[in-house]
Amino acid sequence: MDIKTFQQLKETINKTNKTIDAIALELEQNSSALSIEELKKIIKNTLIAMKEAIKTGLETKSETNGKMGGFDCAKQVEFYKKHPSVFGKLFEKIICYALATSEQNARMGRIAACPTAGACGIVPSVLISAFEEFQIDEEKQINSLLVAGLIGKIIAYKVKPAGATAGCQAECGTASAMAAGAMAYMLDCNIDQILNATALAIKNILGLTCDPVRGFVEVPCIKRNPFLAIHAIVAVELASAKIESVIPVDEVIDAMEQTGALMSADLKENSKAGLAKTKTAIIMEKSCFTKKYYSELND
Repeated sequence: MDIKTFQQLKETINKTNKTIDAIALELEQNSSALSIEELKKIIKNTLIAMKEAIKTGLETKSETNGKMGGFDCAKQVEFYKKHPSVFGKLFEKIICYALATSEQNARMGRIAACPTAGACGIVPSVLISAFEEFQIDEEKQINSLLVAGLIGKIIAYKVKPAGATAGCQAECGTASAMAAGAMAYMLDCNIDQILNATALAIKNILGLTCDPVRGFVEVPCIKRNPFLAIHAIVAVELASAKIESVIPVDEVIDAMEQTGALMSADLKENSKAGLAKTKTAIIMEKSCFTKKYYSELND
């Protein structure tokens, strides 16, 4: 069985009456030659790594390697203690877990790249928050991550999930799509709803550039993770109501590929344009956070 498009995935599900997680597991077996038990152990270990990154990130208050962050998660946690989010506990967890994980990445801590290190906070924050709030059993947690992986794999056949390839639309965009599709699966949505959640998540982030300040995966990357995690939830909510993406998901990925090809190389991870070349970013780059930075910034 070889599935390289979402249309092929849907046709296979309709033809075989298998669930999307069963197909994801079968595809992993075919490509890895590992047993079901071995694969599930690997996925469980990945989940453990995600949870540990969140826990460590929530408990850590230290500067990131690029010295541009490291304290935002702690600020957000303290804020919610005094001012609970009007959107509820799940919203709070997603925001904080995404910040915790992406800050850990920027400290060179242990994270699970899903699909990349720069987008590492999106899938874990959405899924693990939901696992906790909805008390999802371990088997379905593993299956949800399998589904997320399958979605990322199909996207990657056409567009590699790297900022250097097609901008952040291909990196955080793919992560948001993976989170949306996996969350829809976890909520027992059908295949059409899962694919629509995936399409909607990608469609509304087309054109997002990759322009990291000073070349570090910190600004705007860290804060981008919680934004794109919530973005995934909106896609799930719409798809759950049977709202469809007018453009089919495979065509949305075609559009991502085309947009990436048209995007200037200066906006693909090399810090030569966009936010990386704003007045403040240039001062930061030149001064490397010496006292001169603060005086020049205030001039």
